[in-house]
Amino acid sequence: VVSTQSTGISCYLSDRLVSFPSLVTMLHYFLVVCCVVALSVARPDEANKRCAKERDILENCVCRKGYRTCLDVGRGEECRTKRVRYNKKECDEAEGFLSRRCNVQRNIKEVPDYYQMGPGTLKIPNSLFKDNRKRICDRLVAKSVPRGAVMFFEGGRQEQQYDTDRDIEFQQESYFMWLFGVMEADFYGAIDVDNCESILFMPRLPASYAVWMGELKTPEFFKKRYGVDRVHYTDEIVTILNQLRPSALLIMNGVNSDSKSHFELPSFEGMDQFKVDNATLYNEIADCRVQKSSGEMEIMRYVNEKSCEAHKEVMKMMRPGRMEYEGEATFKHYAYMKGGMRFVGYTCICASGQNAAVLHYGHAGEPNDKRVNDGDMLLFDMGAEYAGYTADITVSFPANGRFTENQKFVYNTCLKANKAVQAAMRPGVAWPDMHRLAERTIVEEFIREGLLVNGTVEEMTEAFMGAIFMPHGLGHLIGLDVHDVGGYVNAPPRIQEPGIKYLRTTRTLEEGMVITVEPGVYFGDALIEQAYANPEQAKFMNRSN
Repeated sequence: VVSTQSTGISCYLSDRLVSFPSLVTMLHYFLVVCCVVALSVARPDEANKRCAKERDILENCVCRKGYRTCLDVGRGEECRTKRVRYNKKECDEAEGFLSRRCNVQRNIKEVPDYYQMGPGTLKIPNSLFKDNRKRICDRLVAKSVPRGAVMFFEGGRQEQQYDTDRDIEFQQESYFMWLFGVMEADFYGAIDVDNCESILFMPRLPASYAVWMGELKTPEFFKKRYGVDRVHYTDEIVTILNQLRPSALLIMNGVNSDSKSHFELPSFEGMDQFKVDNATLYNEIADCRVQKSSGEMEIMRYVNEKSCEAHKEVMKMMRPGRMEYEGEATFKHYAYMKGGMRFVGYTCICASGQNAAVLHYGHAGEPNDKRVNDGDMLLFDMGAEYAGYTADITVSFPANGRFTENQKFVYNTCLKANKAVQAAMRPGVAWPDMHRLAERTIVEEFIREGLLVNGTVEEMTEAFMGAIFMPHGLGHLIGLDVHDVGGYVNAPPRIQEPGIKYLRTTRTLEEGMVITVEPGVYFGDALIEQAYANPEQAKFMNRSN
């Protein structure tokens, strides 16, 4: 803390007050401090050199333990030719220095073989991802994929924001997560279809990484951490694949039915040496992800439980005068603090009043920034995420705690549609039929209340009156993505009719599917005005009610 005074300059250093009678003296001390800082900055470089030296010693020491051990950590060929120069004492000293000073973990017994954010959060064993790998292997074998085929995957990449060096907060690519459970960026993976042997390829990071980003993990670490058979470096991909001699590399290639985005093909230097099959894998693994295992079900129960708790916290604190974004902040805070959920599965929708009629409110142009008014209905659509798996929960309630008669009618109509679908859905039921059931229930309630007139339910259904007030699909598959994959794999084509054309799957329900049931009743100006302008729909609209 520096303060100027008429008699000179004073500077507090720790608990001592040092007085400088003149600016010249102050500059002298400033130069001394700069020299000390410069020396301090130089020390990490010296430490990096020492770390590199000790790491080289230890790598030679690893080679002393025999070819089998070296092969396990991806150093077989190097160990064959290395000359060992160090005795046991030097090896122990190097290992001790690295573990104490260079952030390198050597005690593999202490590496967890599960994922858990912290005490009290859900523990996810590596066996869940191993079972997923076996499911896709068994499926491909049953489909008579040629013997010797190897699946090859590229995990998510660490990207920067536009042209800056600011890292975008990383989340793993969903297919890679489903197969390996890997949280880190820039990994690759391979799975031998015949025996389901799993291999991860990790980036070879420079020693300076430890200074900026923390512990330099080893292949042994990741082998234990993710429960795979082998771990090598990404610069060894071609060497390892040549050892496997694959009859074909099966890679992902397809289009997401929700986003219409093309899956980015994996690539690595030397890939052109191998026969590539990009037609087999995408739909097979997408269909595998549709049926959730018991372990996946447990994760989804957990994220839904914590998301429900977070919604309750929001409901407790929201009242007239609050800002919409306070609801978002409360939800995220609770989910992270109580559930270890760092991310949400999609942009939070915290809508009040007329904003609630905007299906995906909360985007950058409307960032939950309205003040909540007395008499507003609130629609909060938020779901937390854990280990990639997400919830999707929407709640509606009056800001002041009291429904008006109109609000009560709309709420109960939506609730009735929800309960009708839940009572009817079961394995063997076509999902489009459930969408039509929800629409029919809403139309029936509107007729009973007098909002729709001059026609029968059937006549109004033919005029697509339900789509005016429920302009979206009934629900969607959910899992590692909020709109999970597989909706149109082995399914009838999308139905090109108002409302139902936004249905994200036309599949027949099967045991093991997880799907949302979320009918909605919206009074959006744009669609109501269109209905008034359409004679086939306007004749059913009661303008006086």
